[in-house]
Amino acid sequence: MAWDTEGTRRRLRDAALVEFAARGFDGTTVGAIADRAGVNKERLYSYFGDKTAIWDLVLATELERLASSVGGTGTGLDDVGEFAGATFDYHADHPELGRLLQWEGLQGGPAADVVGRTAHYREKVARFAAAQQDGRLDPALDPAHLVFALIALAAWWQTVPQLAEMITAAPRDDVKERARRRDFVVAAARRLAAPAGFEALAPHGFEQEVRVAADVTADEF
Repeated sequence: MAWDTEGTRRRLRDAALVEFAARGFDGTTVGAIADRAGVNKERLYSYFGDKTAIWDLVLATELERLASSVGGTGTGLDDVGEFAGATFDYHADHPELGRLLQWEGLQGGPAADVVGRTAHYREKVARFAAAQQDGRLDPALDPAHLVFALIALAAWWQTVPQLAEMITAAPRDDVKERARRRDFVVAAARRLAAPAGFEALAPHGFEQEVRVAADVTADEF
């Protein structure tokens, strides 16, 4: 019977995601990944080379999935609030990504694909700056700081869920609370990025907000 190479690679990658998210790079062993996938270690080495290579692949794959998911909603930064909301949705459904990024920061050393990811983010910052010059976003804000703030606003709920639970007094699996958090993210992103004179009054709370235009495509956020 022919060996399902792609299926085996996928099982190994998925197993590595679970192990790395739970234990980080240093705490994860190749053996643990192989055991979870039901594949011997030699095959993992054959497919991926070493633990660093599979770590890089797992993180890159999760970032690509984020970009694809947010882009697939049809929501770009023509509405910065809904773009932040779509990003919130992805992190809420896939908390492993936030954990991977936390582990990456804690373990020290160079980030995975630091050159490519830095270029990606600097391009995003440049687009934000262009939108500010066009009057579509608040020009008083540092565009790099704005990009980072929107990422944190959307993702931090899942990165430190225990803190969110203590502050909101709502359990992690509370569906209504998740909806309230998303509404807040959408409204806060719009208010944060809106240029002077475009802040809409919201007599019913966060439900009524201005749509803020920014010509940035939906990608890794």
